[in-house]
Amino acid sequence: MNRSTINEILKEGQAFIESFGYVLPPFAHWTVDEWAAKKAQAGAIIDAGLGWDITDYGLGTFEETGLFLFTVRNGLEADLKAGKGMLYAEKIMISRQDQLSPMHYHLVKAEDIINRGGGTLVIELYHREADGEGLDTSREVTVMCDGMPRTVQAGGRIALAPGESVTLLPKQYHAFWGEGGDVLIGEVSTVNDDNTDNYFLDKLGRFPTIVEDEPIHRLLVKDY
Repeated sequence: MNRSTINEILKEGQAFIESFGYVLPPFAHWTVDEWAAKKAQAGAIIDAGLGWDITDYGLGTFEETGLFLFTVRNGLEADLKAGKGMLYAEKIMISRQDQLSPMHYHLVKAEDIINRGGGTLVIELYHREADGEGLDTSREVTVMCDGMPRTVQAGGRIALAPGESVTLLPKQYHAFWGEGGDVLIGEVSTVNDDNTDNYFLDKLGRFPTIVEDEPIHRLLVKDY
């Protein structure tokens, strides 16, 4: 992705987030120069992978396949292994209308995906094969939606209106996109590790390759 494209996506995304009254933390607004001045004190932000994140899954077609993310808080793998400490994470994300976040699962992370506003969030669901990495096309999938169970056939879809949410457990394959408009998405989860705990059905990349064609507007997590 060109840095100029990323810069424009960031500006549009921030405006969309703030239009719903969501206030980002102070480090969201740091310039490159401010990062340089504060980096020695910002080790916890860097170690936890907090901040701006744009992905095209390595495909170079962000409008069709991509996701906008900002990680607000996150514990560390050591906390999770110890079973105490900061065991949780929070993200705010944007799924554009008809923009696919492709089929994947997490081996460790459980997550609540929440429609915070905008269009309808559609999620397609499968279990992972018991003895492989493929889709289990034989088993129904039951998920909790705001405290109530919902069951779909393998490959079935659930539609979340603003205010609705779904809890996704480890090894549950899921893909999602917005319908009827862009969607502001909240994610509350156990500790998030985007480097090792994303398992894509089609072996995609998690972070984009960036072409530096103009100055950086905001550093991405990838830039740390």
